[in-house]
Amino acid sequence: MTLILGRKRGMTQVFDEDGGAHGVTVVEAGPCVVSQVRTAETDGYHAIQLGFEDARDKVVAKPQRGHFAKAGTATKRFLREERLAGPADKQVGDTLTVNVFQVGDYVDVTGTTKGKGFAGTIKRHGFSRGPETHGSMNVRAPGSIGQSAYPSRVFKGMRMSGHMGARRHTTKNLRIMRVDEGRNLLFVAGAIPGPNEGFVQIRTARTALPQKGGN
Repeated sequence: MTLILGRKRGMTQVFDEDGGAHGVTVVEAGPCVVSQVRTAETDGYHAIQLGFEDARDKVVAKPQRGHFAKAGTATKRFLREERLAGPADKQVGDTLTVNVFQVGDYVDVTGTTKGKGFAGTIKRHGFSRGPETHGSMNVRAPGSIGQSAYPSRVFKGMRMSGHMGARRHTTKNLRIMRVDEGRNLLFVAGAIPGPNEGFVQIRTARTALPQKGGN
């Protein structure tokens, strides 16, 4: 399992050897510093902790400043941990860059989606609207949300109006189209969650893709 942290910079397109255009998202990934290595003997599980993007001490909580000082690394804005199946092959202070991935690798990208504020059921869940003529009073209303006699309540999970977006979301099985080590850029096929400049996590895809022509 490979993990790297970064920021979404925007979208563009790249061309393959046959001249085909592919829409890609550009992510400035790393360099990330290893701030802690957890082991089964001391912590009960194996994991590696990464820090990304230098930050001033005044914008980081005092416990985190002490954590980075103990590791002997610069203070970082973002700190994330990734569990491992076995002992980590990295040490505290090591640096991870975009070269941990290669063109053709498949990754899962996790980020926070764009916040849309309060939204109705049509925008939030894709409900169809009602008729707009013949005296209809149910143009954008959600309709029935439960029964009155039995069970006389609204079931949990009922799709209704509410806050839309600003949620943690993972887009899976995206292909690495290009790696620019000089500028710490990853070109990932397709769209990823969040706005430009949003913080994202990129890790090796957890699920295998079906092979073309396979059984």
